Amino acid sequence: MATSIAEHALSLIDDGAVVGLGSGRAARNFVRALGTRVQAGFRIRGVPTSQATADLAHSLGIPLCRPDEVGRIDIAVDGADEVDPSLQLIKGYGGALVREKIVAASATRFVILVGQEKLVPVLGSRGKLPLEVLPFGSALCLRLLDGFGWRPQLREENGEPFTTDNGNYLVDCHIPLLPSPATWEQKLSAMPGIVGTGLFLDMAHTVLIQTGDTVQVRQRTRPDP
Repeated sequence: MATSIAEHALSLIDDGAVVGLGSGRAARNFVRALGTRVQAGFRIRGVPTSQATADLAHSLGIPLCRPDEVGRIDIAVDGADEVDPSLQLIKGYGGALVREKIVAASATRFVILVGQEKLVPVLGSRGKLPLEVLPFGSALCLRLLDGFGWRPQLREENGEPFTTDNGNYLVDCHIPLLPSPATWEQKLSAMPGIVGTGLFLDMAHTVLIQTGDTVQVRQRTRPDP
């Protein structure tokens, strides 16, 4: 019988759990599957990573809460734009990276749902890294990032700067391969005006990969902080 990554992810969730709800196509499919389970009596509370996810979950009858309203998030389920062999990630093409990172870091288990096309040998293979920046600092960030040769571009929507749910801007960088992503995460996080990067390093515990009608499971262990 064919199995979807959304169904597989549902099998990892216990009744009564607090569940982080990601953003993007794979996460939306998971939220829809979760909503069907909730309508059948499954008891969970969801912590959405974006207003779009919150609206979808609410329409499906999924009870929602904020991170500050729960003691912990038991499991967070989200998609990714790149996954390397060590389960390091690039996320943020959909624009919700900072809230996604907060929910992921708050979760006891972070599960990623992807198709095979998102698997890369080295981060940066798809050539794009989103950054969330303060509007006040956007000009400085663009100038500093241009110094890396990354050709940074302010993301736009309808001719205006795209604004995240946090009220910030997104800068899309055209990056080379990043064989040492932790070094870049440190450099970028130290840059005034950058609120968060699309590098999700040492965060994913489980990656579920849709391969035809089957699901591959990759696990990575990490020490508890």
